[in-house]
Amino acid sequence: MRIKLHFLILAFLAVSVTGCAVFQPKKSKATASSKPKPKPKKGEIKPYKKVITKEAKTDEGLFTVHKIDDSYFYEIPDSLFGREMLMVTRIAKTATGLGFGGGKQNTSVLRWEVKDKKVLLRVVSHQIYAADSLPISEAVKNSNFEPVLYAFDIKAYHKDTVSDTRNTVIDASELFKKDVKPLGLPQFRRRGYKVTRLDEKRSYIDTIRSYPRNIETRHVKTYNASEPPSNGATGSLSVMMSNSMILLPETPMKRRYFDQRVGWFARGQTDYGQDAQKSKTITYLDRWRLEVKDEDIEKYNRGELVEPKKQIVYYIDRATPKKWVPYIKQGIEDWQVAFEAAGFKNAIIAKDPPTPEEDPDWSPEDVRYSVVRYLASPIPNANGPHVSDPRSGEILESDINWYHNVMTLLRNWFFVQTAAINPDAQGVEFKDEVMGRLIRFVSSHEVGHTLGLPHNMGSSVAYPVDKLRDPEFTKKYGTAPSIMDYARFNYVAQPGDGDVALMPNIGIYDKYAIKWGYKPILDKSAEDEKKTLDNWILEHAGDPMYRFGRQQFGVIDPSSQTEDLGDDAVKASTYGIANLKRIVPNLIKWTAEDGKNYDDLETMYNQVLSQYNRYMGHVTGNIGGVYEYYKTYDQDGAVYTHVSADKQKEALEFLQKELFETPEWLIDENIFDKVESAGSVERIRRFQTRTLNNLLDFGRVGRMLENEALNGADAYTTIDMMEDLRDGLFSELRSSRKIDIYRRNLQRAYVERLETLMTKEQTRLSGAFARFSSRTNIDVSQSDIRAIVRSELKDLKRTLQSNTGRMRDKISRIHLIDLIERIDLILDPK
Repeated sequence: MRIKLHFLILAFLAVSVTGCAVFQPKKSKATASSKPKPKPKKGEIKPYKKVITKEAKTDEGLFTVHKIDDSYFYEIPDSLFGREMLMVTRIAKTATGLGFGGGKQNTSVLRWEVKDKKVLLRVVSHQIYAADSLPISEAVKNSNFEPVLYAFDIKAYHKDTVSDTRNTVIDASELFKKDVKPLGLPQFRRRGYKVTRLDEKRSYIDTIRSYPRNIETRHVKTYNASEPPSNGATGSLSVMMSNSMILLPETPMKRRYFDQRVGWFARGQTDYGQDAQKSKTITYLDRWRLEVKDEDIEKYNRGELVEPKKQIVYYIDRATPKKWVPYIKQGIEDWQVAFEAAGFKNAIIAKDPPTPEEDPDWSPEDVRYSVVRYLASPIPNANGPHVSDPRSGEILESDINWYHNVMTLLRNWFFVQTAAINPDAQGVEFKDEVMGRLIRFVSSHEVGHTLGLPHNMGSSVAYPVDKLRDPEFTKKYGTAPSIMDYARFNYVAQPGDGDVALMPNIGIYDKYAIKWGYKPILDKSAEDEKKTLDNWILEHAGDPMYRFGRQQFGVIDPSSQTEDLGDDAVKASTYGIANLKRIVPNLIKWTAEDGKNYDDLETMYNQVLSQYNRYMGHVTGNIGGVYEYYKTYDQDGAVYTHVSADKQKEALEFLQKELFETPEWLIDENIFDKVESAGSVERIRRFQTRTLNNLLDFGRVGRMLENEALNGADAYTTIDMMEDLRDGLFSELRSSRKIDIYRRNLQRAYVERLETLMTKEQTRLSGAFARFSSRTNIDVSQSDIRAIVRSELKDLKRTLQSNTGRMRDKISRIHLIDLIERIDLILDPK
């Protein structure tokens, strides 16, 4: 009985439990639905369709980019993890006073990596290096640990059934929404405008577009700033940043090593693997990958021209006015003759882009296309930046920025430099064929930059000044051996000289430089080809046609100046001033138009003043000047040579005659009464004072002192220069002649400049400014400068005192008394 009862109890319980599940389903379901859903764990990897939903707008390219609401997801193929990519940061649109659109701000090499459930974006440095095969390579890696720029959670994986690969999905939005400094405003600008932080509420992603080899991002950054460059009342500044992430080639191009005797944009790397007893910096060129096709190697070796495996192609922006397109194209293809010197034909060509109907996906943002970008901007300029592989120097793409108002700049230059001899420039509106030729000139110059060539300011000095007045010579050689000089237009030629050339073309130096940088040296390593490259330089050593002179920011070498022509600044400037004297009386006639105001008259008169000021600068550079001619140990002669004493004295005499003696020809009442109520006196004062201060620059005086120490009696000494300058500035005292207002202003400026030399220290540059400056630094307080200036002030005081009583003109006498009191305050400030 007990056994039977036990089974009955078990059977009842079984029925009851089963009945609970079967006969009360509603109650059970209600209980289940009332339970809260478990929250997803942080960093949980979800199914792909849960992350990339149907609402996503997808753009396929280097990465597949998905936009969902205001978030952007990257889908990264496994094959691209570990590959190096170049991130180029530019300002796309800027606040007033903050750079210009297109200006590069930063470049970084990046590498995407997977670490557990994270994707890391690392910053890669190529500044130090050693080959992996060398033992020291491990030490280099240990001292060059790659920082993590950003870390992303992996959101999902996506299996690509076509390629049988797996893609990793991340939300990349915060990379551009947050203040990731290498991708935003550079630190030096933040310091300058006193930026405190990014305002994320006023910052956003504008667009992210993916192309086969690059991803282009535009994002607006708003920063709180106490000293913004404009709109100060807002306490902030907003800029649109552009970030181009470009896949670098899997196999870097063979380098070509840099030599300072040939001008080239280059980059450096410290190579610890060199067989040297120190770390050695290796510098190599930025250049396009131009290679000989395998089937053409025999032709190339026979000296025949061959087409490269891949041409350099420039597309002309669709926005470019149609009438200017042929001239821009000509400027690009003008370089073909230079590449022929390197062994290539049709190496560089210009093309129209496809129409939207022909290729709706074509975009100038695609790194596969280099484009001359036409920008509707008031900036009177054009520039030719390029993007290069930091590992090899290979130029990957280049977009020339062509601002609409560059035509205004060209008009002004062409007018003021050639109107005296050129009827085509005697007006403010040029014929289309004239402006077209000027556009072609600028196009060629900017393309030269994109090929790797910097400015060659030492080129134009190759030509004797009088040869620039020779039609036969200038037709053959242009105005300089290089279009990369700032040898704008022929201001030397005089009326009656005939049909002289007015501007440079692709010249002898340009062909030589392109050959040196691009001609393939087959079957030799970068190291082994250096001997051949050196021989190419030595073939032309000492020939000024093949000379490279660097651009200076603060002139030390007077033979390597911007905007100058010929081998003699005094003679060239004398010719130039003669032409300006012909232009000034014609300014009203050449700018006249019924119903128009006098704005153009004022503009062109100011252009005359600017050109005149350039001549003063060209000549001043000779005083205290030092020539710089790059050489190596296998060449004779010095690299640095002081300008001769005779040339320096001639330069000072020119300044006395053409500037410090009042330039009456610039004072034209017919012009002044149409453009201003007052200002002519102040204008002359500014021009004279600018040159005077430049002449009495700390660095210039310091170089003159050093010249005397090194060369003794052969030098033009500081004391001699000071005495010659004083004799000219105070020449009225020799005959007690009336001192006019212009000269009184100049004499006061001279005493004030002596006070600066006596009491101030030289402002020293730092950072980027110091790297690009040619300034000569000097410790003023421990040099001879103040002793010489004190002596000069005392001598001047004695001269003034002895002449004050003889001066009959009252205002002149008051002026001399005032100068004496000013000198007393300098010598004895107590």
